[in-house]
Amino acid sequence: MKLNPRQLDALQELVNIGIGQAAGILNDMIDSPIRLQIPYLQILSPTDVQEELEHHLNGEQIAAVQLKFTGSFGGIAQLVFPTNSAAMLVTMLTGEELGTHDLDSVKIGTLSEVGNIVINGVMGAISNVLQQRLNYSIPSYTEGTIATLLTSGGLSADTVVLLAQTRFIIERLHIEGDIILIFNVNSFDALLTAINQLAGGL
Repeated sequence: MKLNPRQLDALQELVNIGIGQAAGILNDMIDSPIRLQIPYLQILSPTDVQEELEHHLNGEQIAAVQLKFTGSFGGIAQLVFPTNSAAMLVTMLTGEELGTHDLDSVKIGTLSEVGNIVINGVMGAISNVLQQRLNYSIPSYTEGTIATLLTSGGLSADTVVLLAQTRFIIERLHIEGDIILIFNVNSFDALLTAINQLAGGL
C-alpha cells in the first residue's frame, strides 16, 4: 500500500509525538536521561516486514512486548528488541548485572513495563490527535524468532504493517528496537481517513 508524502509525514509526526511522551516517562524511571529516536518509518506487506526484520536483526532471537487495540481502528502493536539489547536495557533500568539469575527474573516485568509505556505513548498520540477512541489489552511478553512473533500477530494477506525503527540512547549506549503496528486493510483505511480529515482541517 502506497501512502502519499503528506500521509507519511503525518504518520511520522504522530509516532514522534508518542515517542516523545514515552521518553519523558522513561526518563523518570532512571537517573540517566533517555532519548528515543525514530530514524525511519515504513509501510510494508507481511512478507516484506519479515524480510526487513530478519535482515535488520541478522536472524537474532528477539524479545517482544505486544498488546491488542480495538476501537475506531484495531490491530496489534509490538515493541521488539534483539535479546542482547533487551538485556542491556533491563540492566540500565534495574541495575541488575548481565548474566545474573536476578536479571532473568525481572526482565519480563521490566520489558513489559517499557513496552507498555512506549506502545501506549504511540497509540495514545495517534488516538488523541486524530480524536479516535481506542481500547487496549494487557501487554504480553514473548521471546523467539521474528517468524514466530509475526505469526502470533495474526498476519494475513490483507494485513498492513507500519514499522518504525527506534533507538534508545542512554549515556551513549545505543539500544535499538522496532515498533510494529499491525492493521488489517479496513482498519488501516480508517486510520488514513482520520489522517486525511485532520490534514484537511489544518
